[in-house]
Amino acid sequence: MFLLEGSETAEFTILLAHGAGGAMDSSAMNAASFALAARGFQVARFEFGYMAARRTSESRKPPPKAEMLMGEYRAAIAALTPAGRLVIGGKSMGGRVASMIADKEHASGRIAGLLCLGYPFHPPGKPERLRTAHLEAMRTPALICQGSRDIFGSQEEVAAYTLSPSIAIRWFADGDHDLKPRKAVTGLTHADHMRSMADAVAAWSARLT
Repeated sequence: MFLLEGSETAEFTILLAHGAGGAMDSSAMNAASFALAARGFQVARFEFGYMAARRTSESRKPPPKAEMLMGEYRAAIAALTPAGRLVIGGKSMGGRVASMIADKEHASGRIAGLLCLGYPFHPPGKPERLRTAHLEAMRTPALICQGSRDIFGSQEEVAAYTLSPSIAIRWFADGDHDLKPRKAVTGLTHADHMRSMADAVAAWSARLT
């Protein structure tokens, strides 16, 4: 059920769900998972049922609404035996689903925090359709790693949102929805941003109580 990387004795295990269109072993998920594992975390990846079904069928049904995936995420938490304290999150939609269950899981003591890699603040081209209502009063310590030119929520757009003080945002210069910068603009590579992302997660997780 899980794709695991990293140490079995890590202080933190990070449970990651994939985005709406990319499987748990997509290039973006691989890059993030390998970077986090190299930084000392155990990383556990899983797939929602609709994505797992695509591996055995030619059908490419669209993903369900995020609200319909909350139960699957809770089931993944229950099925996982983490190496250490548990942080939940994911890429894009996966992080959004995790964010929707985070407060109850945190209040119960099952998780220590939330990590979102490229949060989908709104659908591309539809900035008026915000997905931030539950983030305004969030109590769970959270870190959002976001590219500054992400079409799901750029740095300029997000600056105008009302978000809970429990949420920290780490911006990645010229990063897209995968945190990938244009080397001609920044002189940086995707691998550079992945290492910086892992460093940011390490610094953030060290402050979790």
